[in-house]
Amino acid sequence: MADIDTRLVQCRACPRLVTWREQVARDKRASYRDQDYWGAPVPSFGSADPDILIIGLAPGAHGANRTGRMFTGDRSGDWLFGSLHRVGLAASATSTSREDGQHLDRVRITAAVHCAPPDNKPTPQEGATCAAWLDREVALLAPAVLIPLGGIAWRATLATLSRIGWPVPRPRPAFAHGAEVILAGTVAPTLIIGSYHPSQQNTFTGRLTERMLDAVFLRAREHADASRG
Repeated sequence: MADIDTRLVQCRACPRLVTWREQVARDKRASYRDQDYWGAPVPSFGSADPDILIIGLAPGAHGANRTGRMFTGDRSGDWLFGSLHRVGLAASATSTSREDGQHLDRVRITAAVHCAPPDNKPTPQEGATCAAWLDREVALLAPAVLIPLGGIAWRATLATLSRIGWPVPRPRPAFAHGAEVILAGTVAPTLIIGSYHPSQQNTFTGRLTERMLDAVFLRAREHADASRG
């Protein structure tokens, strides 16, 4: 994983994303004007041998693109790490910087796209270009549970599993919050659980509540515990 992360942060494969992430890092938000922005592809964060792999969409322009760590430094990260902490999967309830002491023993957080996109919307081509990183990560880690956050991450996860030869059902299962798919043909049964993304659009409107997000991670921990035997 360390080798993958090292190569990933040097990637410049998508010109639009390179231009945008670096522009944001130069033209900083006023409240962060004294900070050095990461402004590069954001590597995955957490355990190098996880039971649970969380797959987000892409780094936030002034969140992970600023801090250099997935779901760190914005409201989506506050929701995600708050939930992980409540269910015993994160060392603390906040994630503000790479030096804040946050630690994940059983969880790793990655994304379908590793560079911040304009308007939080990567193009299909950008998603396809970045997919090789997720393919390598899932094939190497083989986690017991995968949790895609949102419909785009759900589809990206199923596509990755198909490409690396895992037994994805046909027709491919539809996304929904709490939707579950068991891949029984793997060495140990692998569980996919869908969750709404903890974006402000979802959390401010009540589409996603703390209780709903906690339930997903509690179910993931339950399955991971059972897989350990």
